[in-house]
Amino acid sequence: MVSRRKFISTTATSLLATMASHVLVSNASSATSEPTAGKLPAAIHPDHFKTIPSSAEKLPSVGMGTWITFDVTDNERIRNQRSRVLQTFFDLGGGMVDSSPMYGTAEEVLGYCLKRTHSNDTLFAASKIWTPLAIEAGPQMANTENLWGVQPMDLMYVHNLLNLNSHLPKLRDWKESGRIRYLGISTSHGRRHAELEKLLQSKVLDFVQLTYNYDQRIAEERLIPLARDNGIAVIVNRPFQRGHLIDKYKNQPLPGIAKELGCESWAQFLLYFTVSHPDVTAAIPATSRVAHMEENMSVMQLPLPDRQMRAEL
Repeated sequence: MVSRRKFISTTATSLLATMASHVLVSNASSATSEPTAGKLPAAIHPDHFKTIPSSAEKLPSVGMGTWITFDVTDNERIRNQRSRVLQTFFDLGGGMVDSSPMYGTAEEVLGYCLKRTHSNDTLFAASKIWTPLAIEAGPQMANTENLWGVQPMDLMYVHNLLNLNSHLPKLRDWKESGRIRYLGISTSHGRRHAELEKLLQSKVLDFVQLTYNYDQRIAEERLIPLARDNGIAVIVNRPFQRGHLIDKYKNQPLPGIAKELGCESWAQFLLYFTVSHPDVTAAIPATSRVAHMEENMSVMQLPLPDRQMRAEL
């Protein structure tokens, strides 16, 4: 099993300050080392340790998704390369890794990679129940635990609200028994907002996962404020719209405000825009490249804007 030491505990305020200024880049073992594209950031700015409302535990604002990127074949070379991506994530202070049984081989590949990474005690393991049948939730959960090699899982969602009425009570039972630490619900692609709004108002949840990015901002009108008001952490998927936003803007000049805040590329700025929302707990961009992981994680070096500067973004 992966070590379960938490990244920051609710009683470690002084540790937070220390780690925020001294999160050092560690050298990967020969099995996971890879030439890097540039200078690695050495510290996480304290602004990027966001609070989980239901517990006051802290979580780094940039996590890692696995949809498509970790759904790869049983090829040792490819899987070892994904191990290097995951190692870079941990080396740079990463916490939340998000997956799902829906994502093909992603959970299996994650388990393979976790066995080959070191310093992965910062892992905040998040996955989902995704089945139309209530009877399949238990076996699916056991399979997730086995594939990841992690117990307890930190967070389990009901994925895309599938069979929510059956699965959410099961997640509550697992939380009460200590099998999971947090529970939540997820949507993606900006869908089912009306239904999600009702659930945020009526259900006791620790987390909600939804889509929010530079071009797709409807969630900030009702959903994100509702989550804040009800003490629910917000995890953002698709901050780059699977790279489409980077392709859309890459040939345009970077906005002056982006440069002023320290962003050097559209990828950094787009991710910074998402995590700089004061009520967003973390974003989970997915990548299959070490250089892109470095670029994503470098966003956590930058101080977050105050509300006036945030409005200028």
